[in-house]
Amino acid sequence: MISLTVNRHTVLRPLEAQHGLELSWMLENNRSQLTRWLPWVNLVRSETDVGQAIQIWQQQNGKAEGFCFGIWFEDRLCGMIHHLNLDRTNGWTALSYWLDEAHQGRGIMTASCRAVINYCFNELNVNRITIECATENARSRRIPERLGFKLEGIIRQVERLGDAYVDHAFYGLLRSEWQPNQTSAK
Repeated sequence: MISLTVNRHTVLRPLEAQHGLELSWMLENNRSQLTRWLPWVNLVRSETDVGQAIQIWQQQNGKAEGFCFGIWFEDRLCGMIHHLNLDRTNGWTALSYWLDEAHQGRGIMTASCRAVINYCFNELNVNRITIECATENARSRRIPERLGFKLEGIIRQVERLGDAYVDHAFYGLLRSEWQPNQTSAK
């Protein structure tokens, strides 16, 4: 899997076992927020667990049927984008994402999602992408709409998650609706 350059500060790379130290630190410090929508987070308790978690993720999703990109900003791992459930027959796929709070508000996730969407539409010939946005963070919740995704319904409008209330919203985007002039990464 190739890396995707988002801009001069940000690059997306496949998450692999050698990224274990940063990944395990990031998960440990954000476990309560991540556990619900990244189910394998609970498997990662130390650097040595990362390889096993990635193996399980690959077995569940198939190496050719999805991937997990890490988001590196200025050479530090600060988030993830999952590309899951790729249905090549019907040209359909799903994305989920997460960015640590220290990097919210910098446009990193919007630009990173844009790069992955371009990759799915142009390189994988996907016709449709869906995103389930499950977050209490207002910035993250607005990302699909900023990218042109359309709200298709509330899965669970509000749900108790630890000490936070979380919106679960379901968004969709067709390839024909994607605006190329908004997708160039600088």
